[in-house]
Amino acid sequence: MNSMNIHAVLKHLPHRYPFLLIDRVLSCEPGKQIVALKNVTINEPFFEGHFPRYPVMPGVMIVEALAQASALLSFKTMEAQVDEESVYYFVGIDKARFKKPVTPGDALRLEVSLRRYLRGIWKFWGVATVEGVLVAEAELMCTVRALKDISGR
Repeated sequence: MNSMNIHAVLKHLPHRYPFLLIDRVLSCEPGKQIVALKNVTINEPFFEGHFPRYPVMPGVMIVEALAQASALLSFKTMEAQVDEESVYYFVGIDKARFKKPVTPGDALRLEVSLRRYLRGIWKFWGVATVEGVLVAEAELMCTVRALKDISGR
């Protein structure tokens, strides 16, 4: 069970501020599951407009955090790191449900399990909790593509 600090996360994800939504990996079992953490602060750029008088983390950002955790699990499973020649795409979201709002000061725990890998498509089940309370869940599908294949170059 591998944990990862922010420096290791940055080696495995191409995302950077303000779009990096993983602060730490608490545990990772390649080919099985990952548990990651996002510390939600009032300094997040989306809180300026969502909503100024009662800041709530947008559901789409929670799902993106789950997708980033799934990307880390994929890279650890493939024993690969981010490279300049490929991109990790989110290709589908199913069964997304939002149960409770996430607000500044919350520690968003992201638990993602690998359901299957078939023909280049990774399928995951992701659950987000705050202090043990379910706040969101979704089925995620992702893939890795070579930039030359998608850009036509």
